[in-house]
Amino acid sequence: MESSSHEASWRKSSRALSHQSVKMHVLLLKEPREGGSGPDPYIKALASHGHKATLIPVLSFTFVSLNTLSDKLFQPEQHGGMVFTSPRAVEAVRMCLEDDERREEWNRDMKDKWNAKSIYVVGKATAAAVENLGLVPLGEDTGTAEVLSSLIIEREDTNILPLLFPCGSIKREVLPTALRENGVPLETLMVYQTAQHPDLEKNLKNHFTEQGVPASIAFFSPSGVKFCLETVRRLSGEQLNQIKFAAIGPTTADAMTAEGLSVSCSADRPTAEHLATGIAKALQ
Repeated sequence: MESSSHEASWRKSSRALSHQSVKMHVLLLKEPREGGSGPDPYIKALASHGHKATLIPVLSFTFVSLNTLSDKLFQPEQHGGMVFTSPRAVEAVRMCLEDDERREEWNRDMKDKWNAKSIYVVGKATAAAVENLGLVPLGEDTGTAEVLSSLIIEREDTNILPLLFPCGSIKREVLPTALRENGVPLETLMVYQTAQHPDLEKNLKNHFTEQGVPASIAFFSPSGVKFCLETVRRLSGEQLNQIKFAAIGPTTADAMTAEGLSVSCSADRPTAEHLATGIAKALQ
């Protein structure tokens, strides 16, 4: 009698162990964290849920118009504030301050003049990058350009000087349109161009060959969907329908749905923890 109950509890614990050891493979189609050392926060967050994640960079960036941006950064009196919707745009500002003299002038004088105005951001990553410049961000919890637009419209008068908006070549028109329709002046300056990462196809192919079809694939931007989907479809073949597709937020989810993908989860907020929780739930 005792041995059979021993056997039953052994079976139960070995089942629990085997259940715990089911490590699902998640593929993150995103850029590595900028300037951060240590593991990417998304890889770390998924590991805490017991899943192994691999990151494949989707995009490559070329910075442009930095001289123009630099001139504007050192004439804060001509603008009513700044708007950042990506860490990459903040990176362009950082590049304008690499010269020692400029950096000194920025720290001594300019950043305080900008901080007397509103510095708007979307999301935590962009807010953290802005703080590294010595600026005080507003709106890090907004998460989308739509919500940020509402915040700006609520806070700003229509008679302010134009807000400076350094952005990329593939920017969505949501924010500029909303501000224009509500009479809030905005000056857009393209400071980086986005293209497909030169090794994207090769890296995807190698990943599928070595690791097999991932249990889940997470997209982080509409351009990521555009550049990756065809290759992912081809490499997954008939197993495509078994993959749990995840989105960092509503805009990316919409782009996936438009391509006929079934979105298993969309992060409630664009953070590593929210996305990892959603993916872990979808993989149960």
